[in-house]
Amino acid sequence: MTAITAAAGGRARRSRDENVIRLLGLLVFVFVLMTILRPAQFATLADFNSMMRQFPEYGIMAIGMSLTMITGGIDLGVVGAANLSAIVAAKFLVAAVPPGAPPQQVVPYLVAAVGLALATGLACGAFAGILIARFNIPAILATLGTQQLYTGIAIGITSGRPQSHLPLLYSKVGNTEFLNFFPLSFILFVAIAVAAGFMLSRTRFGTSLYMIGTNAQAASYAGLTNASILLRTYMISGFLSSVAGLIMMARANSAKAEYGVPYTLQCVLIAVLGGIDPYGGSGNIAGVTLAILILQFLSSGLNMFNNVSNFYRDVIWGGVLLLVLVVNRFLSRRSERRAVLKAS
Repeated sequence: MTAITAAAGGRARRSRDENVIRLLGLLVFVFVLMTILRPAQFATLADFNSMMRQFPEYGIMAIGMSLTMITGGIDLGVVGAANLSAIVAAKFLVAAVPPGAPPQQVVPYLVAAVGLALATGLACGAFAGILIARFNIPAILATLGTQQLYTGIAIGITSGRPQSHLPLLYSKVGNTEFLNFFPLSFILFVAIAVAAGFMLSRTRFGTSLYMIGTNAQAASYAGLTNASILLRTYMISGFLSSVAGLIMMARANSAKAEYGVPYTLQCVLIAVLGGIDPYGGSGNIAGVTLAILILQFLSSGLNMFNNVSNFYRDVIWGGVLLLVLVVNRFLSRRSERRAVLKAS
């Protein structure tokens, strides 16, 4: 087990050192470019505040997806789980909170609704984890199916209509700003990113994720219970998806089955750009966080160009994803050749 742990840890450290430096350079380049192109709009306090409201919802889902990708899998059901969790909470609030109820009467219902949403996210993650860990269904197929399943359930229980007329207190709390600048959603994102980074780098469970992603069979021979670890990983991803769903519900003051559909592609792009190996075994939250900031800077910058239609956004993200995959593959092969030359 020691040898496997050392191999997994060494691979993760090499990926972190090389990729984080590249991402920092890219982040600075994008920031400077957008500042030069739109000096009066980009890099202002108002723009920073707006960006801090936008990226936490898909950034949190990207962290959950990244954890599953480190194990060699993927969770394509994050958006479906997020929307279903939000809809469960929204329907409960609409049905339970009396019209015109005072804030002190609404608070217990808000707590219960948040608990229901988080429990829904855990259940969604557990279901995907069981399909993958117990029935050995490939993760990409299992979670593609769960995405459709969760979205279908959400559409079925809402008839495709948005769940609105939520208590204003929920939106007020969800959009709270600390120091009149830092949104609550941004604080949650930072806390989750720090916790996930600590888990991966400082806990036995985090090391186990790298070991399974590096060599699942060897990890099993070393005494790891792969099925249990995978199940817990997908439950964490589902839990984080429900947190993202609650953030989306607070921002829009409603919930709907089709919210955030493009986020699936963005989450995959963030994970790959952030240095998460699609084959598993390497990557870190620092790289994922930098990738989130890079894409947010790009997205905010593109919004400032009136001649760039939103219809082209998916084309841009898809092209960037393919480019990153090609570049990462090239760099990986170059590293392998260097390793072979050193060994010889």
